[in-house]
Amino acid sequence: MIPWLGSDTPFPDVSKALTEEDGAPGLLAAGGDLSPQRLLDAYCHGVFPWYSAGQPILWWSTDPRMVLMTDRFVISHSLKKTLKKVHNSMRIGGQWQVRFDSAFEEVMRSCAAPRGEGGGTWISEEIVQSYTALHRLGYAHSSEVWLDDVLVGGAYGIAIGKMFYGESMFARVSDASKVALTYLVSFLREHEVKMIDCQQETSHLASLGASPISRAEFLTHLKTAINQPAIERWKVPNLF
Repeated sequence: MIPWLGSDTPFPDVSKALTEEDGAPGLLAAGGDLSPQRLLDAYCHGVFPWYSAGQPILWWSTDPRMVLMTDRFVISHSLKKTLKKVHNSMRIGGQWQVRFDSAFEEVMRSCAAPRGEGGGTWISEEIVQSYTALHRLGYAHSSEVWLDDVLVGGAYGIAIGKMFYGESMFARVSDASKVALTYLVSFLREHEVKMIDCQQETSHLASLGASPISRAEFLTHLKTAINQPAIERWKVPNLF
């Protein structure tokens, strides 16, 4: 059994999370709320919310943990060609633009849009409102790709100290989410952010250079990173 969180109940130690044998590996607790204070406390302890509509809030701490080390990000040959096209367009004020934090809520809602026939989403209205509140407080950030002033790709996540927690990406044109992620990774690397938390393992993340590490290793890095000075100015970097 997992504990039910009241409004003031602290998270249990992540070592108490369920295992493979329990049928829900990584599940730590249920209940609580999505207030900024609760969310920040969760991320600082390596915990994240993930649940579907109609469920109570479910809190997870997976082991192993999928992470992307910013110095191991993989840029394919085809993506590099796209990045050069976008860069050259930006340099002359052309049809492509990359921006940070100009449309955070729109990025979230685009990530929440159904993908494919019958596709659902875990990004509920409650999640959108809660993370938008974190954005207003300076903790949540978006990387955005625009084509002819239309948002066509993006990624968003949470930054605490020198730790970044990736949440979701979307693309409406080919490679747009990867372009957004590339600019974000480059920016984070410039600001000495070494790790992006990807939470759960997928083949898509692995193709970009992400790999699983133990929860213990993740938490060791986390404890140091979150206590480093926060990034104050989010400015799109120059890749070339």
